Amino acid sequence: MAKERRRSRTFAVIGLGTFGATIAKELTRFGNHVLGIDKDGAVVNRYADELARTVIADGGNEDVLREIGLGEYDVAVIAIGQDLEASILSALSAKLVGVEHVWAKASSRMHHRILSKIGVERVIHAEAEMGRHAAQMLNNPMVGDYVSLGNGYHVVNVVVPERMAGSVLSEMNLEDRFSLVPLGIMHGSEIKALQGQPCTLSEGDRLILLGKRANLRAFAETI
Repeated sequence: MAKERRRSRTFAVIGLGTFGATIAKELTRFGNHVLGIDKDGAVVNRYADELARTVIADGGNEDVLREIGLGEYDVAVIAIGQDLEASILSALSAKLVGVEHVWAKASSRMHHRILSKIGVERVIHAEAEMGRHAAQMLNNPMVGDYVSLGNGYHVVNVVVPERMAGSVLSEMNLEDRFSLVPLGIMHGSEIKALQGQPCTLSEGDRLILLGKRANLRAFAETI
């Protein structure tokens, strides 16, 4: 039986600055229908040919959002960071017109608290998150990338150095020594799932690990 294709989701991005435009273009690249909204006509025209739909509008105007059918979209992303009032009004208006999932960028802790109080599902601190991301990789060049899962847990991929080549993963006792859970190994573009089979590491492999930051740091300092 043919595999059912994932339904393309619909996204509205309010605020087409660098952050919002990047999200809108990437979502489009993934095959989604994206509506871009900004009150600056020149900005909207810049992306008119790249997005499925663009509208010159004030994202904080509930009546306008209803008129353009924002409530029919699956997700709204409020990509306005510095203008606190515009960000909050846009998020609130998106909720009022019926958008179920609203994400928003915040520029401060207070901004975050207000957005959370009005029902924003995910609050993004773009600069802080990128700063932590860069610091993590700068601190240990063997850490290729990482994702925070919340509650102190992270998934990282660690580049296997030459001196670890030939090591058998099960014999490294990562769970007992560091409280880390190995999730898989990336060998080039191939991902090897761990299914209880002995797995030998090669230089340049990426070892995918789940654990708390302190435990991940402790392991990274040994390689």
